[in-house]
Amino acid sequence: MSEKSFRRKFTDEFKKQVADLLNAGKSRSEIIREYDLIQTH
Repeated sequence: MSEKSFRRKFTDEFKKQVADLLNAGKSRSEIIREYDLIQTH
């Protein structure tokens, strides 16, 4: 049985928040971990 993959949708506000964190010096890996942005199977 195969699972259908789906694409998560993020609000513009969330995208801006993540961009602001990156610009403030937070690492990409910290943001990914903190917001659970990588989907694991």
